[in-house]
Amino acid sequence: MKIVDPLIKVPLYHQLYEILQAKITKGELNPGDVFPTELELSKQYHVSRITVRKVLDLLVREGLVFRKQGKGTFVAHPRLEHGLSRIVNFTEDMLQRGLKPGTRKIKAALIAADEYVAKKLKIQAGDELVLLERLRLADGEPMCLEKSMLIHKYCPGILKHDFEKNSLRHVKESEYGIRWIRARQTIQAKNADKEIAALLKIPVRAALLFIERISYSQQNIPIEFLRAYYRADRYTLYNELQGGAG
Repeated sequence: MKIVDPLIKVPLYHQLYEILQAKITKGELNPGDVFPTELELSKQYHVSRITVRKVLDLLVREGLVFRKQGKGTFVAHPRLEHGLSRIVNFTEDMLQRGLKPGTRKIKAALIAADEYVAKKLKIQAGDELVLLERLRLADGEPMCLEKSMLIHKYCPGILKHDFEKNSLRHVKESEYGIRWIRARQTIQAKNADKEIAALLKIPVRAALLFIERISYSQQNIPIEFLRAYYRADRYTLYNELQGGAG
């Protein structure tokens, strides 16, 4: 077992951080395991509880552990990288990661487009939209909440399908001939409100990655406006950039 050595120049908290981080990343501690308490770590590594608390705060911020009020600290599941260079299908994405995808329908209805969404989709306010609100799961754990709004005239009757069993992407392609060729999206940081926190099983005001996306068909027509709320403790967004001359 590695020890914290007070005689070397590296700060005690950094030594302890590297020890605990290695235990998590090398699999000595598994996702969902109860993490040692402040007192246990203090005694085991002969450091103050103030030092331990500082290290735990760092591990929480990096998404390696998480706290449950009244229950303790637990090892977190690794964050999933979410690429920005392509339109990602959730089901295929989870299968490629070796996770079992799942969907729970929250709401499915016809609604009138408000002015904001109408402007994004280049339609009139009040035009009919299909609203499909779904909780997306990986191995039974909530990953994100998606609120899809599609222009109804391009996919009439689509709500007859059970989207807990059927893929929205498959239905729109096979029945309506709609394929996404491009999308425009914005990404913001948000805090979870009470409703979203309950669905995603995270604390109220926990960090979210909030995406708004407009998807275009092969005719270059904007058809879907999507709002997606990703758990920031489980997702990391990434993009590959090419270096330029000069």
